[in-house]
Amino acid sequence: MTDRPGFGATGLEGAALEGIVEPIFYRTRPFPCSYLPGREETRVLTEISADMAAGGFFEFLQQYGFRRSQRYLYRPVCDGCTACIPVRIPAARFMPNRSMRRVLRQNGDLRASFEPARATEELFDLFGRYQRQRHGDSDMALMSYAEFQLLIEESPVTTGLLHLRDAAGRLWACGLTDVGRDSLSAVYSFYEPDYPARSLGTLIVLSLVAEAVKHGLSHLYLGYWIEDCRKMAYKSRFSPLEIFDGHRWIPA
Repeated sequence: MTDRPGFGATGLEGAALEGIVEPIFYRTRPFPCSYLPGREETRVLTEISADMAAGGFFEFLQQYGFRRSQRYLYRPVCDGCTACIPVRIPAARFMPNRSMRRVLRQNGDLRASFEPARATEELFDLFGRYQRQRHGDSDMALMSYAEFQLLIEESPVTTGLLHLRDAAGRLWACGLTDVGRDSLSAVYSFYEPDYPARSLGTLIVLSLVAEAVKHGLSHLYLGYWIEDCRKMAYKSRFSPLEIFDGHRWIPA
């Protein structure tokens, strides 16, 4: 990390932090972009504690397009690039389209449950097979069990795991999810890679929207949508969708 840019460097100038101690933000050095080949990424980030999360700090920064990675909240601030667009689904207003209804029918044998975020060998096996087949060139494909455990369990906010299982108890898909006071935030999903016809990635999002509606939560945050990144294209299919324009959330 390089400079400590202070509060203003995040684009939150004039925002109220009532009851929350002003955090320290850091700017990373540029590093190769994970999503767009040939580009570099720079992030502004801050470390959060359980006490800060309990005080509403997580939800506050989430409103300004920040995402969580283990004990850090971050947002891209890349020179000359604004490709990463925060997106969220207003849960109560979401209506699945015809193809999504077909996904629900195709997976009628699976049942969703929301469990505590704990790493297990079962989860690690599914995660490893998913990574090797879908993202074999990524660093995550090389994760050890200890690193996977940190991914799942190191969180200062309330975090759970959406499990999708069949009647025999077989685990088909899993979604690591942060639980806010009025929202869910999808952190990372993985699923059986050998059954593309099931569209399990779409099913995870649909199941999380249903979970948000069930508990009266307003939004499901999906992280960043990047127009030129094939991995992120699925997010634009969910409607209505809201985007953060740098100042406020507006309809996509």
